Amino acid sequence: MDKTGKLKKAWQFFWKSDSPWSWLANVIIAFLVIYFIVYPVLGLLLGTSFPIVAVVSESMEHGLHNNVICGQQFDQFPESYDNYWDKCGEWYEERGISKEQFAQFPFRDGFRKGDVIILWRANQDNLELGDILVFQGNKPQPIIHRIIKVWEENGETFYQTKGDHNADSFEPIMETKIEQERVYGQGVLKIPYLGWLKILFVEAVKPLGINIQR
Repeated sequence: MDKTGKLKKAWQFFWKSDSPWSWLANVIIAFLVIYFIVYPVLGLLLGTSFPIVAVVSESMEHGLHNNVICGQQFDQFPESYDNYWDKCGEWYEERGISKEQFAQFPFRDGFRKGDVIILWRANQDNLELGDILVFQGNKPQPIIHRIIKVWEENGETFYQTKGDHNADSFEPIMETKIEQERVYGQGVLKIPYLGWLKILFVEAVKPLGINIQR
């Protein structure tokens, strides 16, 4: 088969074939293009080494997960801002954050597993209470939670975060005192569902022993 014939056959396989192998090949190519081309270019433009983060847990959701939210168990939980605050707001009020103040925070209704969050550079000059912070915790995957406290010690700024869905800030994931060196960026834009492409791809390659952390 000449070169033209091979190219035509490859084109048919990638773009017109309905086989599972063709679908998988398209997913892999799309992932590689994003990972090695789109991702680095966005990083330069947005000023962060993590310009795009796929949400891989339910820690920022405002609905039930395993019938639990904010450490409380419910059979039903209609999702709304008022309902969220009614069940979870006491934790914030004890720390001086009012319902009206929280309502002005970015992503006040949280976000879901499988969403993609676009990040912007983050430092003490542009981070505020309520912002969405992406930082390195105790696992390879970065953590994306909400800032609930900002303070200074010896001229250095520190942050405490909490997942909206969680009952508290957790020391085991290193979110009670976050130094600037562990900060990757702040969340500024949400793209629903797109992160499932990464989640499903990572799950698919796990049996092959391939470890992808972005």
